[in-house]
Amino acid sequence: MIKIGMIIGDRYEILEKIGTGGMSDVYKAKCHKLNRYVAIKVLKQEFSENTNFVSKFRVEAQAAAGLMHPNIVNVYDVGEEDGIYYIVMELVEGITLKNYIEKKARLSVKEALSIAIQVSMGIEAAHNNHIIHRDIKPQNIMISKEGKVKIADFGIAKAATSNTITSNVMGSVHYTSPEQARGGFSDERSDIYSLGCTMFEMLTGRVPFDGETTVAIAIKHIQEDMPSPREYVSEIPVCVEQIIFKCTQKSPDRRYQSMGELIVDLKKALITPDEDFVKMVPFDAGGETRTISEEDIAEIKQRTDRIDLDAPMRLKDREVQKNSYSPKDEEEEEQPEKPVRQEQISSKYKPVVEEDPDDMDEEDDEEEYEDDDMDPKMERITTILAIVAAVIIGILALVLVANALGVFKSSPKTDSNITQDETTDESKVKMIRVVGMNIEDAKKALNDIGLGTRVTKEESDTYEVDQVISQDVEEGEEVDMYSTIALVVSSGSNGVAVPNVTGQEEAAAKSTLEAAGFKVNVTQSSSDSVQEGLVISQDPTADSKAENGATITLTVSTGPEIKKVKVPDLRGMTESAAKSKLAEYGLNCGTVSETYSDTVTEGCVVSQSYSPDSEVDEGTSVNIQLSVGPEKHTYKYVTTLNAPSGYTSGNVTVTITASDGTTRSFTTSSFPCAVNETGFNVSSGTLTYSYTATTMQTVIDSETGEETEEPITEDVTTSPVTVQFEQE
Repeated sequence: MIKIGMIIGDRYEILEKIGTGGMSDVYKAKCHKLNRYVAIKVLKQEFSENTNFVSKFRVEAQAAAGLMHPNIVNVYDVGEEDGIYYIVMELVEGITLKNYIEKKARLSVKEALSIAIQVSMGIEAAHNNHIIHRDIKPQNIMISKEGKVKIADFGIAKAATSNTITSNVMGSVHYTSPEQARGGFSDERSDIYSLGCTMFEMLTGRVPFDGETTVAIAIKHIQEDMPSPREYVSEIPVCVEQIIFKCTQKSPDRRYQSMGELIVDLKKALITPDEDFVKMVPFDAGGETRTISEEDIAEIKQRTDRIDLDAPMRLKDREVQKNSYSPKDEEEEEQPEKPVRQEQISSKYKPVVEEDPDDMDEEDDEEEYEDDDMDPKMERITTILAIVAAVIIGILALVLVANALGVFKSSPKTDSNITQDETTDESKVKMIRVVGMNIEDAKKALNDIGLGTRVTKEESDTYEVDQVISQDVEEGEEVDMYSTIALVVSSGSNGVAVPNVTGQEEAAAKSTLEAAGFKVNVTQSSSDSVQEGLVISQDPTADSKAENGATITLTVSTGPEIKKVKVPDLRGMTESAAKSKLAEYGLNCGTVSETYSDTVTEGCVVSQSYSPDSEVDEGTSVNIQLSVGPEKHTYKYVTTLNAPSGYTSGNVTVTITASDGTTRSFTTSSFPCAVNETGFNVSSGTLTYSYTATTMQTVIDSETGEETEEPITEDVTTSPVTVQFEQE
């Protein structure tokens, strides 16, 4: 059992599962010895104990391990550990050609030709090593992130020296050659046919043949002409269409005889697409008398010694199994009953047993001429061969007609206990009940007893999705093994159509859905295109069906996604500088007000509504306050003045000088004098008096020396006296 994190082979750490197939799973792993990432294909546990499957798995590894080419997924290692069989391969980070076609709908002519050339070069390298892929299809072609094309999965490939001639292994039915579909000879030209089908799909976005069953598709490959790709895409050059036609001829002899020939034409089509240069092989005139040379006689004698006269009986068995083909047959390969050595294949790829009547004529004309007379022994051999040929042709014709009429039913065949040599005519099985089972469980249960399935979908209020509603054969009834059982599977309840409420206001949308019988759940999301408050999307989608009372989830727009920005420090900036800085940060300037400040210069920012470095929504308005300088107060000087010293009479000028230089003066002759001076801008000042003073002065008479007191008058200005003002 493979688990994430386990190490196999003492070096490969399993990281994750990246793919799965019918027989194996593919994991991404790390090789700790070489410090690189690899892909590891691991045989599924249910097949690891089956020697037939294990043998096929090893054959795949042995076939692929000998291939080293830039256009082939390289195989690094093969191993087995505790019943785990694995192949270590190059890890290709990229996409399959199938997914690439589906992504682009169809490829341009230039791109398709470029890919086809790379694929052809990889296949050519395999053919040069006597390996036929036999399952060329877009699913087995990888395109790396760097644009490199690589062929993967030599799952049905075998060395040409090891029994490739008469295998009934069929690759994917949409790309299989006629000879593979018949269970007959397959060689390098079978890969050319499959590549032609792949090119058709690259250029048109569709497979050349399709049908309801694999048998129907296989018969089309055998009987119907290849459709014209130009009918689907008119701009495809004629030469490219001719290349596809030549690749997909029914007779291998009329196809390209090697990948080298095909590569030449592909490159020419890439360079000169407007030229009509493809040389088609004409049909054999047929019917005219042919002269047998001595070299032909020698070849006939040599090949007669190797012909297996029991081949017609085995061919019948193979045809019965061929017409029971299912997709899982891609993963099950029969070992041919009688290996044919490489040297038995002629230089013209003529098969030992070939269903083409023209080839059979050449096989039957095994005559030995001696002095222009027929040797009796040779005559008997020729007669036997003619009978054998007639029987083979008759059987093939009957089988093809039976297939067209649906006599042979298609069914999967996966039970490892059922061998390829079993016939289907005499085996019977009892039908089991699968109604109510999940379809996958039902398929497995029927496959286990040798029955296939054909599924149709039907709405049901009773059965859950993917549950089997009915079966066309009742439980206990005996049916032929490998028959196809028709199952009707539930696609779920019919349900109620969900109204379309996208673009509506939230309240209206909820009202509409609730009126239709649904519950509503609301989520919010930003949107650059949908107005705030309107429904962006709904789940389930409009016009789909949901059960009555189901919950419909609405996604309502909150408007464009709002970006968070940091608020800059505007303090000390002028008004214009502050506005420029806000715009730089994606913010707006809000209201501008004024305030007193003893520290900030008048006209500069004292404060802002959002502190510096705080995060706000982009587009937020930031209010600022500008300084008008220190706060201005008014003061008053209220007091009562007494007469100054020496004053006796007359006017006295009283002067009040504020500390900012402001002067107030008044004259009085009445004391005590009341003072009430207001409107000073400072809190202190000085007080002075100006008046005429009379004083007594001692006078000495110079003659007599007598002292007398006499009054003297003089103008006096007193020294300034500091006074404090009161705030108004």
